Amino acid sequence: MKKIIAALATSVMLMTAAVAQTLPAPTIAAKSWLLLDATSGQIIASQDPNARIEPASLTKIMTAYVTFGALRDKKVSLQQMVNVSTKAWKVDSSSSKMFIDPATPVSIDDLLHGLMIQSGNDAAVALAEAVAGDESAFVVMMNKEAARMGLTNTHFANPHGLPSPENYSTAQDLSVLAKRVILDFPEFYKIDSVKSFTYNKITQPNRNRLLWLDPTVDGMKTGHTEAAGYCMIASAHRPNGAGERRLISVVLGTSSDQSRTQESQKLLNWGFQNFDTVKLYSKGQPIATPEIWKGSKNAVKIGFAADVLVTVPKGVAGKMKPALERKDPLVAPLAENSRVGTLKMIVDGKPLLELPVVALETVDQASIFGRAWDSIRLWLK
Repeated sequence: MKKIIAALATSVMLMTAAVAQTLPAPTIAAKSWLLLDATSGQIIASQDPNARIEPASLTKIMTAYVTFGALRDKKVSLQQMVNVSTKAWKVDSSSSKMFIDPATPVSIDDLLHGLMIQSGNDAAVALAEAVAGDESAFVVMMNKEAARMGLTNTHFANPHGLPSPENYSTAQDLSVLAKRVILDFPEFYKIDSVKSFTYNKITQPNRNRLLWLDPTVDGMKTGHTEAAGYCMIASAHRPNGAGERRLISVVLGTSSDQSRTQESQKLLNWGFQNFDTVKLYSKGQPIATPEIWKGSKNAVKIGFAADVLVTVPKGVAGKMKPALERKDPLVAPLAENSRVGTLKMIVDGKPLLELPVVALETVDQASIFGRAWDSIRLWLK
C-alpha cells in the first residue's frame, strides 16, 4: 500500500516538472528556493532545492514538531510548569530570546509562544530539557523525526539553530517538514499566526512580516545567521474552486529581512496566480470494471489508493484526457490495492502524468471447475 501511494506521489511530481516547463519560473533573489503546493504535494518550481544550507532558526520548526508530538502523546502538557535551567537562560545572550528567568518557572504553552513567535533560543533549550530531559537527548529525537519524514539531507545539532557544522538542511527537506507541521498539528500551528507575544513584561513582534502584509498568510518561520543569510518559510491558503489551496514557500539566503519578505510574497503570488489545483479522482472511486479470469467474481473494480490531486498551469486542467492501460488478462487471486495498470493524462497528445491504478477489492480464486473453464476460454482467446 505504501509503495503504491509513493508511486502516486512520484507520478504527480513528474507531472509538475513536465507541465511547469511551459511557464517560466519567477526570478527570486535567494541562494535556493522552492514553492510547494501542500494541497497536491507537488513542487511547483524551485532553484537548487537540494543545496545544503545552514537552517538557522528554521531549525525551531522541528523543535516545535517534536514538542507537539510530546503534547499529543501526553508526555507533557501545555499547563506544565518548567524550571528554567542556567543553560537555557544563558544561551547566546546576543541572539533571539524570550527572556525566561531561572527564578520563575514558565509553562510549556508560554515556551511554545516564545519559540514560534519570538524565536527564542532560550525557549528552544527549555523545551528540549522539558521534553527529553536534556538538550542532547532532544536532538536525537529531532534527527529521528527527520529520518522518519525522509529528510535525507538534514541533520540537527541543537534545538535552536545557532551555527554548527552539524546543523544543515535543504529547501526541499524544509518544505516537507513545514507541511508535516501543518497537516499533523493544525491546532498548534495556529500559534504561528499570532502577531506578537508578551512575556516577562517584554512584547516582541512575530518576525514573519507577511502576517501584516498578506491576510492569507498564517505562518511559518524566519531565520538568520551570517552564514545562512536571511531565510523564510511562509504558508498561505487561498480559495481554489469549491475549497481552499495551500502553498508553502521556502526562501533561503537572501540579503535582508526586507528581501526575504518580498521574495516570499512574490513566490506565493506567482503560484496562486498561475496555477490551479484540481482533484481528478477520489480514493476508492472506480474508473473501470474490467473482466477478471479464474475468479470468484466476473469483474473487478479498479481505481486509486489515494485521492488524486494535481497542480497545473491555469487553463490546462480542462485539456487533460485520460488513457487507461491495463495489465490484461487480470487473473485471480487478486488482492486489494494490487497494481493492475496505469492511467495516463494526455494534454495536446502528450502524456503529462502516469498514475498507478489498483484493484479496489479482493477477488478470490474460483472453484476448480471455474478455473478450468476459464483456462479453456483464455486458451481459445
